[in-house]
Amino acid sequence: MSAPLPHGEDKARAVRGLFDTISPRYDLVNRVMTFRMDVGWRRRAIRELHLTPGSRVYDLACGTGDFCRELTRSGYRAFGFDFAFGMLANARTDAPLVQADALVLPVPDASADGVTCGFALRNVVSLERFFEELGRVVRPGGAIALLETSRPDSRVLRAGHALYFERVVPIVGGLLSDRDAYAYLPRSMAYLPPPDEMLALLRAAGFPSARRLQLSGGITQLLVGVHA
Repeated sequence: MSAPLPHGEDKARAVRGLFDTISPRYDLVNRVMTFRMDVGWRRRAIRELHLTPGSRVYDLACGTGDFCRELTRSGYRAFGFDFAFGMLANARTDAPLVQADALVLPVPDASADGVTCGFALRNVVSLERFFEELGRVVRPGGAIALLETSRPDSRVLRAGHALYFERVVPIVGGLLSDRDAYAYLPRSMAYLPPPDEMLALLRAAGFPSARRLQLSGGITQLLVGVHA
């Protein structure tokens, strides 16, 4: 039986250590595991921002800078934040990078035109506090685009996805990086509340138009919204 998932500060320490461990080959493993679909998911998220060129966009849990690079290509001013130093040390982006907890960002209120985040909602200690921090740092009229893993609605697709995500991903991760880390990542989906609950939290945090888009048959979800 798997050990219980950590919570609170134990979770924060575990997540930081995990991403420090897998940072050297993080990009490679992502490309292999998603068959490069992750590139298209990020580009779709950026298109959903609908911001003017030159807008300031914070990428939270920026990792090695994938989102920052795409944001820059799209004409935005990207700033990356991550609390795992290993990720920042292996980043490949010219955007300014800051080591910081996404729940307590070292930036003024309403200082961002937009925020992106890729596959980190399940890794924060408190999703409610994370959404409240988005509401604090995004200006009125600013936009958010948050990518996260998901389970397809179709029974057939859900079964195939579960087999791949829970059995194949740890094997691939073990061959290319760290098996324990990539065994934890599928289990971490248990941290995510149901989609309706996540949308309710976002709307309460100041994004009344928040909605959820399903990508690639539902294996990935994209939460978007505009700050009131």
